[in-house]
Amino acid sequence: MSFNNIPLHITTNSAEQTQEFGQNLAARLLPGDVICLWGDLGSGKTTLAQGICRGLQSKETAVSPTFGLIHEYQGLCDIYHLDLYRLDNSAQAEEIGITDYLYGRGISIMEWPERIRDILPDDRLDIHLTRLDQQTRKIEIKTSGNNWNDRFNN
Repeated sequence: MSFNNIPLHITTNSAEQTQEFGQNLAARLLPGDVICLWGDLGSGKTTLAQGICRGLQSKETAVSPTFGLIHEYQGLCDIYHLDLYRLDNSAQAEEIGITDYLYGRGISIMEWPERIRDILPDDRLDIHLTRLDQQTRKIEIKTSGNNWNDRFNN
């Protein structure tokens, strides 16, 4: 899978392919990166996060953090998997220290970033997932900020 010519549009035909895409993506990530996963329920956000964590050599399988809000994993660096579905606004996120993760030394993978749109970092990777049918997902990647272009266009 090539990452040239961002924005990138791909289609995966199984959960395994979505995870493989995440593993390949992980090779381009650096500590401090923020990955925002946008999409409806069932669009594959957690499946993609699992692939990213696997690519970052986490020994644990990423699970949906909906009830825990934040799961931390160890891999090549600290990995923070955040699910903001249960938050109402950015103020709640700031109260519980979400910004510490977003500006920390680990890689933050965030589901439901629209809940805190007004405090998202300018430098981030936005990944939009769309469920086309039971197995098929459309994935679109957009970079935001200056941190990404060199890594994705080489």
